[in-house]
Amino acid sequence: MTAFEKLQPLVIMAAALLGVALGHAQPIAARAELLITPLLLLMLWAVFVRVPLESLRAASRQIRFLSLALVFNFIWAPVFAYAVGWLFLRDHPQLWLGFVMLLVTPCTDWYLIFTALSRGNVRLATVLLPWHLVLQLLLLPVYLGFILDTTIVYNASELITGFALVIGIPLALAILCRWLGKTHIETETAASRLGYLQLLCLNLAIVALFAAHGQLLFAHIDSVVRLLIPLLMFFGATLWLVHTISCRAGYRYPERVALCFSCLARNSPVALAIAVVAFPDWPLLALVLVVGPLMELPVLAVISRLLLRAQSIGSQTTPHRGA
Repeated sequence: MTAFEKLQPLVIMAAALLGVALGHAQPIAARAELLITPLLLLMLWAVFVRVPLESLRAASRQIRFLSLALVFNFIWAPVFAYAVGWLFLRDHPQLWLGFVMLLVTPCTDWYLIFTALSRGNVRLATVLLPWHLVLQLLLLPVYLGFILDTTIVYNASELITGFALVIGIPLALAILCRWLGKTHIETETAASRLGYLQLLCLNLAIVALFAAHGQLLFAHIDSVVRLLIPLLMFFGATLWLVHTISCRAGYRYPERVALCFSCLARNSPVALAIAVVAFPDWPLLALVLVVGPLMELPVLAVISRLLLRAQSIGSQTTPHRGA
C-alpha cells in the first residue's frame, strides 16, 4: 500500500477544498465542468485495464466463497440500499439515488488493500475482482431502472446513452489494450503506474467537480450529513452478517477478512462517472458520490484494526478451524 493510497481520505478532502477555492474564480468554474467527464473516462480506463477479465474462470475453484460474496454484493446490498434509503432518504431523491449507486457497485481495487492490511487472503479476494466489475456493469442499469421507475421521473434514453458512453468507451479501449499488450500491462510496474493514474484522474476530477458545483454542496450540507446514518448502518450490518456467516461456514481468519472487505468496500469512482454523464442536471448526486469515500475509507480503516484486534485476542484462546 503506497503512501498516496494510505492518505486517500485526506487527498480527496484536499482535492475537494482546492476545487471549492478555484470555484470562486468564475472563469475557472465555467471551464471546470468540461474536464470532469474526460478525466473520469480516463480513470475508468485505468480501472478496467487492470482487471484480468480472462481470470473469471479461476473463481470456479472457489465456488462457495464466490457465491457468498456475490449474494452479499448483488442481492443483500441492493435490497438494503432500497429499504434503508426509503426509510431515511425518500424525501431527497438525489441522495437516495446516490446511496443506491454507491452500495450496488462493489469495489474493484481498494478492498484488496484493506484485505492485505488486515492480513487477509489477498489471492482469494482477487478472484472476485473481475466478477465484481462485470456483474456491476450488467446489473447497475437494472437496479437504477427499478428505483427510478418507482420514485423519480427520468429520461430513459439519456440514462442508456450516458451509461453506454461512460462504460462502453473505456471498457472497449481497456480490452483492446490488454489484447495488444497483455504481457506489459500485467507487470508489477505497469500495474503500479496505472494505479497512480487512476487515483490522479479521480482526484483531478474531484477538483473540477467542486470547482464547478462546490457551492451547491455547501448549500445542502445538511442533506449530505443525512447519508452518515444509512452508510454506518450498512457497514455495521454487513460486517456482522458476513463475519457471522463466514465463521459458521468454517472459514479461517484470512478467508473471513477477504470476504468481509469484498462485501464492505464500494466502487464510488465508477458510480461517480456514471452519475456525471447520465444525470448531468443532478450535480448534488455526483457530489454525494464524492463524499461517500470520505466516509467509507476511515470506516474501513477502523474495521481493519478491529479485525486485527479480534484475531489477536482469538488466537490466544481458540484455534481456527480449517476452511
